[in-house]
Amino acid sequence: MNKMHVKTGDTVIVISGDDKGVKGEVLAVSPDEKKVIVKGANIVTKHTKPRRQGETGGIIKVEGAMYASKVQIYCKSCDKATRVAHKIEDGKKIRVCAKCGKEL
Repeated sequence: MNKMHVKTGDTVIVISGDDKGVKGEVLAVSPDEKKVIVKGANIVTKHTKPRRQGETGGIIKVEGAMYASKVQIYCKSCDKATRVAHKIEDGKKIRVCAKCGKEL
């Protein structure tokens, strides 16, 4: 199992590529492929067929997977993209901002 620096539900900023600067929530994480799906980033067009009678097919726009190395966690207190640091509090390991030290 591969460890990832982002989890589902984290707010991230895209740091490279066509969608550089886009801020969004992580919808899905795939550790084996080292990819994430970010809401509002890497929009791709998908051609769908009608699967049931009465359903319409067509071209829809959905978020595509992108490599996790292209995103960084967003810290609300710094208002910047940051790395993840860890701190042990009351015997529990928590994720904190590497720049300001606030909990993510």
